[in-house]
Amino acid sequence: MTTATMELRKVRLITAVKTPYLQDGNVDTEAFDKLVEHQILNGVEGIIIGGTTGEGHLLSWDEHLCLIAHTKAKFGGRIVIVGNTGSNSTSESVWATKKGFALGMDASLLINPYYGKTSDKGIVMHLEAGLRYGPAFIYNVPGRTGQDIKPEVIMQIKDHKHFIGVKECMGHERIKELADKGVCCWSGNDDQMHLSRHKYGAVGVISVTSNIVPALVKKLMTEQDDALDAKLQPLYQWLFTDPNPIGVNTMLMMLGTAKPVFRLPYTFVPRERRVQGVEILKAVGVESCPCFGELKALEDGDFKHVIDGDAP
Repeated sequence: MTTATMELRKVRLITAVKTPYLQDGNVDTEAFDKLVEHQILNGVEGIIIGGTTGEGHLLSWDEHLCLIAHTKAKFGGRIVIVGNTGSNSTSESVWATKKGFALGMDASLLINPYYGKTSDKGIVMHLEAGLRYGPAFIYNVPGRTGQDIKPEVIMQIKDHKHFIGVKECMGHERIKELADKGVCCWSGNDDQMHLSRHKYGAVGVISVTSNIVPALVKKLMTEQDDALDAKLQPLYQWLFTDPNPIGVNTMLMMLGTAKPVFRLPYTFVPRERRVQGVEILKAVGVESCPCFGELKALEDGDFKHVIDGDAP
């Protein structure tokens, strides 16, 4: 293992950070910077750029790579920068991963081919192609890819010098199985992250909820606090009632962290649930959130939908 790979295995909390937008649909780097600064000040150790939550699939590669470069220039050395440079196309994944490391990212996030599924051998070859260029987290999320990266597949790449570990969404038992075999795992399920960390062997979490309450999630990763985990369960449920990132996008807009601009196909949470979300945040403690304005449920007419940058 490289020294960089070994150091990255110590990171407890990584946020799958949101990408905010301007009214014209372009990336709002000012809002992004304020959110990342709040993350750093509240103990977050790393961020995923352009993950599912960061809507990498809705960004052009120019936007995606520019955001990696911007983050490196602004925050390099203060937080681990993980670029989601995986793809279902091996050539595209290799191209983006090479570019991401050239721009200064600390690690890549690589995924197995989705939609155009392949064999177990094909998954290994696909991941190894991306692993050549620097430290990598492997992302196993069958609910999105339609295909599980089975433990026997992970075991074939676990000794690669750039293999950090797995963001694992298959739950406690899978994390325990991999951890018992020496594979570092980060929970991909926020509602399970506390138990996965303290009872099933996870190193930490790659979290969506930590966009909202980073210091509280950090506490859950550094000490066992069953009461705090129970207190946050309504927030987890609210955030993931709709497919991610609809919930976290809406809530960050309600907090004034991001402008109420959605890139399609995402749209806002219904008003009745937004009102409920305000009450949940008040119960958790708004002081724990990146509230850069007044917390409010917003009206449906406050939201804007765009297709990409330079919207009319």
